[in-house]
Amino acid sequence: MICASSSRIALFTAVCLAISSCAGRPEGVLTPVAETAPKASQVDVLVATTRKASPNPGILFSGERGKEPQITEIKVSIPPDANREIGQVQWPSRLPANPAKDFATLAVTDLTPQQARSWLRANLPKSKRVLVFVHGFNNRYEDAVYRFAQIVHDSGADVAPILFTWPSRGSIFAYNYDKESTNYSRDALETTLRSIARDPDVSEITIMAHSMGSWLTVEALRQMAIRDGRVAPKIQNVILASPDLDVDVFGRQLDEIGKKRPKFTLFVSQDDRALALSKRISGNVDRLGQIDPRQEPYRSELEKAGITVLDLTALQSGDRLNHGKFAESPYVVKLLGNRLIAGQTVTDSNVGLGESLGAVALGTAQTVGNAASLAVSTPIAIFDPNTRRSYSDQVGRVGQSLGGTLQSAVGQ
Repeated sequence: MICASSSRIALFTAVCLAISSCAGRPEGVLTPVAETAPKASQVDVLVATTRKASPNPGILFSGERGKEPQITEIKVSIPPDANREIGQVQWPSRLPANPAKDFATLAVTDLTPQQARSWLRANLPKSKRVLVFVHGFNNRYEDAVYRFAQIVHDSGADVAPILFTWPSRGSIFAYNYDKESTNYSRDALETTLRSIARDPDVSEITIMAHSMGSWLTVEALRQMAIRDGRVAPKIQNVILASPDLDVDVFGRQLDEIGKKRPKFTLFVSQDDRALALSKRISGNVDRLGQIDPRQEPYRSELEKAGITVLDLTALQSGDRLNHGKFAESPYVVKLLGNRLIAGQTVTDSNVGLGESLGAVALGTAQTVGNAASLAVSTPIAIFDPNTRRSYSDQVGRVGQSLGGTLQSAVGQ
């Protein structure tokens, strides 16, 4: 009993120390700067929120709950590539921010629903694809805005970017408040998604949710399916990154969403320390983002549901909690932009990249002809149910064409 209690205290202390690094940021980073910098990039984000407005114009919205959803357009400046690392949000150490080396806000505009529709049509790319991002636990408004701008920029995703941000107090001690805030925001997210899907100019919607935002996302989709008989057909892909979601509840949610559901992709990591804490305070039930997809019953259930899993356990990142690898790894953000957000499969079924390979050089191995360029040093294990079904035959074919090189690489 004492040992279990001590381990919980140690884990909680580690999480608190890892999160405390954001405490030194200046307050009010959403105050627009007067100038940008040469070669800096700009990301224009539409932000819908259920947060309560803040009287501070540099904060915009607090962690409290607002009575009505509000919509804002925010233009974010990202430093020149030579002055930053892919996957990192470079917060200013003082204000005003320096666009040459810091993320900075260029403009903030409140929008009506009609103006938001006009923004969407003006910002749709040729693909007419929309990416909706739902952040996770312990995120302030500016955290969500800058992180999403970073993901859009670094992934190179060809999308109109829309952020849905719910009332999080941005505190490790507000877990239960944040969880209830996701429930508070379910209807608003459902309404937002339905509105986007009904726009005739939109061709396809991908939703990406992180951590506790996965609960909110799947609940909103479940509600939509119950109300409308199915999820809107334009919502074709759902990416859940480090989902803080009870595995039993997720199974029931999928059943209630029904068979006509979007394609789900999961990012998991067994060394996710934030989810380890969540598991302890949630009845010791496995969290979806921490499962081992190689083990039963998860392996069979995921395959039956047609869910692709990317296991990032072996991937090293600068995140001491191992909870934000999906956004901080250059490999993963490249994968997001090149394939997942575009609704493509992670692996090439002709090559048979699957569970035994365990790692691929993203974007380099698309055909048998260049399968030799696989780099097994990239530690991202991909579990694709479509690949697994014919994996043995595929490995045999590719192995013969490469003179057995692939079998040696994957330990066959």
